[in-house]
Amino acid sequence: MSGTLYIIGTPIGNLGDLSPRAVKILSSVDFIAAEDTRVTLKLLTHFGIKKPLISYFEHNKMERGEIILARVEAGENCAQVSDAGMPAISDPGELLVRQAHERGIPVVAVPGPSAVITALAVSGLPTGRFTFEGFLSVNKKSRREHLAEVKNEHRTMVFYEAPHKLLTTLTDMLAAWGDRPLALVRELTKIHEEVRRTTLSEAVAYYTENPPRGEFVLVIAGAPQQAEQQAETLEDAVKLAQSLIDGGAAASAAAKEAASVTGYKKNEIYRLLQQKPVQ
Repeated sequence: MSGTLYIIGTPIGNLGDLSPRAVKILSSVDFIAAEDTRVTLKLLTHFGIKKPLISYFEHNKMERGEIILARVEAGENCAQVSDAGMPAISDPGELLVRQAHERGIPVVAVPGPSAVITALAVSGLPTGRFTFEGFLSVNKKSRREHLAEVKNEHRTMVFYEAPHKLLTTLTDMLAAWGDRPLALVRELTKIHEEVRRTTLSEAVAYYTENPPRGEFVLVIAGAPQQAEQQAETLEDAVKLAQSLIDGGAAASAAAKEAASVTGYKKNEIYRLLQQKPVQ
């Protein structure tokens, strides 16, 4: 009988954020697949948990994934964790979960901290609709294509970025989109947690003078919604009403219909109809 693959969210800074359920599952599984076994060992030691660890990260995920899932198919239970946050979100765990489903292995999520949601919540930017864009590619062509693709995105956008690439990323965003409000969130749940609400242009100026430190989550305002321009002018509305009159409609009914189609006021259309006929 197959075992279970548990996907467990781990703290993004404050160890107190590991849930009691996560501690229970980590203590009960047969082994743990970790992005960096050294990081996970510190977490386990803090909670007095001793379990066999196997590394599972971007560059060994194909080989190790096969080993992990074979053990689970043989009946062992495995907990998969990343260094911080929820596995499978900008993380090789995405592949492991998909492969487990393809092999009919039960996958159970043990929710935990997420830098995406935490940063969005403290950003002060609209949260009703948002899109998570992960890391921008280091390849210049891919970066330009990605930024162009989301230029007209109206939802709030969330990106991850490393400190050594932050200034380049902010500069590229400013060039691609123009100025936008954003919140730069770093060191979440840690002693030096910071939320800097500013604009892209001001952020470029600030980090040119102040080298960034720590991992960043960028929460950026979407493209402003353009007010819908009326396709028709008032003269067009009057012409429409006149054509309805020519077809046998009463002036009042024609003005009402033209108003519903064009968005102009019925009384305004009716008044112009009375002033002079539209040829």
